[in-house]
Amino acid sequence: MDFFFATLFSLFSIVDPPGAIPVYVALTGDRPRPERNKIALQTSLYFLLILVSFFLAGNYILGFFGLTVHSLRIAGGMTLLISGFGLMSGSFAKRRGYDKEVEKQAHDRNDIAFSPMAMPMLSGPGSISYLITQYNQHTSWADRTMIVAAIIAVAVLVWACLRIAPFLFKVFGPGGLNAIARIMGFIVIAIGVQFIVDGLVHLVQSM
Repeated sequence: MDFFFATLFSLFSIVDPPGAIPVYVALTGDRPRPERNKIALQTSLYFLLILVSFFLAGNYILGFFGLTVHSLRIAGGMTLLISGFGLMSGSFAKRRGYDKEVEKQAHDRNDIAFSPMAMPMLSGPGSISYLITQYNQHTSWADRTMIVAAIIAVAVLVWACLRIAPFLFKVFGPGGLNAIARIMGFIVIAIGVQFIVDGLVHLVQSM
């Protein structure tokens, strides 16, 4: 269970569902509650499908491009550093590829669950590289099953955060959500540094 909760907390910090709440509220504020609830459910299901797919197919992707897990650790660590600094600086959405053009396109269409909410707002390069690395580090299917369970748990938390997003936005406000994002950012930076160190150590040992 310690491994499950460690993976759950790390993945939740990288995904940072509270950081996506302002964008979600802005995109769904003029929609009726049943439609908002439907979007929240669809977003969490898309999120689950994307991360589980990359987690299970990550090795095939690495093999196709001729990449090693050590290089992925370093690249993933750098990605996490960028995401972490983005969270700490308050530019969560921009760091996830959500800009004015994406916002305009999102307002112009009805289906926002897959894009921009599920990807790139919630499941991005940071979470994908983290899960592929975890798949390679933990070779037993008992551990991998726990990781999949952690992904499912985070998907449930994503659904819960989006389901009550308007309430959370009123309670915490932009300042409170920004403070949470900064705390998450610090943790993500620490995870990124650990990834880079592990990648460099194993890369040197393999040479």
